Amino acid sequence: MFGYNDREGPAEILFEDVEVPRSALLDGEGDGLAISRARLGPGRMHHCMRSIGMAERALELMVRRAAERVTFGEPLSARANIQNWIAESGIEIEMIRLLPLKTAWLLDTVGNQEARTEIAASKVAAPRIALKVIDRAIQVHGAAGLTEDVPLAAYYAYQRVLRIADGPDEVHLRSIARAETRRDLTRQPWQS
Repeated sequence: MFGYNDREGPAEILFEDVEVPRSALLDGEGDGLAISRARLGPGRMHHCMRSIGMAERALELMVRRAAERVTFGEPLSARANIQNWIAESGIEIEMIRLLPLKTAWLLDTVGNQEARTEIAASKVAAPRIALKVIDRAIQVHGAAGLTEDVPLAAYYAYQRVLRIADGPDEVHLRSIARAETRRDLTRQPWQS
C-alpha cells in the first residue's frame, strides 16, 4: 500500500465454486455483514491505538534528531520552530489519546452502536494527528526521514492509507455530522 509491501496489508483472494457447510457457519446464514460490523468498531479502535503509538515513536525520534543534529553552529532543538513542533506534537498526542480512551470506555459500557459517533471521531482524528506529528519528524530528519533508516516514511504511508481503510474520513465525518445535528442541543452536558 502506498508503495510499501506490507505483509499485514490486504490481500486479493478469489473464491470460485466454494460451498460452506452449515456446520462451518459462524452464525446464521446471511449474518456475515452483521458479524463484520460488530468487528469494525473495536477494529477501528485498534487502528487508533497503532496511530497513537506511531505518533509517540515519531515524536521520540524527532526529539532525538533535534538534539543530535547541529546546523549553523547549534542543535536543531535550539530553534524556536523545532521547539514548537515538539511541543505541539506532545499536546496533540495527549489530546488524541483521550478520545480513544473515552471511546473504549463507551464500547465496554454501552456497546458499539451507542459509541459509533466516538468511534468515527477517533478513526478520523487519530490518523490525522499522527500524520502531522510524523510529517514534522520527517522534516526534522531531512532526507534521512524519507529513507528506511528510520521508520517515519513507512509510518506516514500507513497513516495515509488509514484515512481510507475501514471507511474513508468523509464517511465518518458524515455520520458524525448526522449525530451532531440530531443531538438535543438544549440538554446540558452534565445531564443524562
